[in-house]
Amino acid sequence: MSALPDLDSLKLLVDVGVLGSLGQAAKAAGIAQPSASKRVAHLERRLGLPLVERTPRGSTLTAEGRMVAGWATQVLAAAEELMRAVQAVRHAEAAHLRVASSMTVAEYLVPRWLGELQNRKPDVPVGLDVINSADVAARVLAEDVELGFVEGPSVPEGLDSRVVGTDRLVVVVAPGHPWARRRTVLRGPELAATPLVVREPGSGTRETLDLAFKGLHQASPRLELGSNAAVKGAAQEGAAPAVLSGYAVEAEVATGRLVEVPLAGVNLVRSLRAVWRRGRPLAGPAAILLAVASRP
Repeated sequence: MSALPDLDSLKLLVDVGVLGSLGQAAKAAGIAQPSASKRVAHLERRLGLPLVERTPRGSTLTAEGRMVAGWATQVLAAAEELMRAVQAVRHAEAAHLRVASSMTVAEYLVPRWLGELQNRKPDVPVGLDVINSADVAARVLAEDVELGFVEGPSVPEGLDSRVVGTDRLVVVVAPGHPWARRRTVLRGPELAATPLVVREPGSGTRETLDLAFKGLHQASPRLELGSNAAVKGAAQEGAAPAVLSGYAVEAEVATGRLVEVPLAGVNLVRSLRAVWRRGRPLAGPAAILLAVASRP
């Protein structure tokens, strides 16, 4: 097999076609024009084809040059993908895994997953940021973290995802609230028309609730709070009914500190998802954590 052309020369040829002159292509490559001319001439000898036509008005690609530039574009794209994959593997094998998670998933599921990861990879420290679902998605898109966990009903553009569990939002009240003793099932329109204690906009819990109330007359929230603990505390004090993850209120309902109100006619089941940047395959500890979280 004859020697392959080097990538820098192929990039120079492509830039001649895109920028319209050898001088501009040389400037983009950060080299002098005579050096660029030598590279192109060497590439022409290597391939045995005339690639660039030199005229007083500049340099243009020949018909052969246009064909080679088209193939070179594919080669360069493949090389860039190779380097991205190598960088991903190198970064994944480094001694730190960056993860972001929405609050509900972080409080009730992530600790178990991280425990299993640590059993498999005890030398890999993990940094976990606990924020709402919208912020998790933003951090993943910005590549501040490799893997995120969200609980909203939708996945933002630019992210790949995998369902890792399901959750159901429930309505809870303080034991002294009139709904704690009601004999009829609560229905969607009444719930939507009631001022509630809810999570803040941007949280997966709030997004799921707002979607469930679509088309219904919706009252303004009594309180908007930034954590599950704050919402539970306000509900226990009797501020108003609250809507939260069943995971979040399981202990309080079991001990009688909160009462779950039966609800019908509103779908409050949601998927819990792992998310990562599209086109950036996970490797190393991040891939292991995803596999752990995905198991039934």
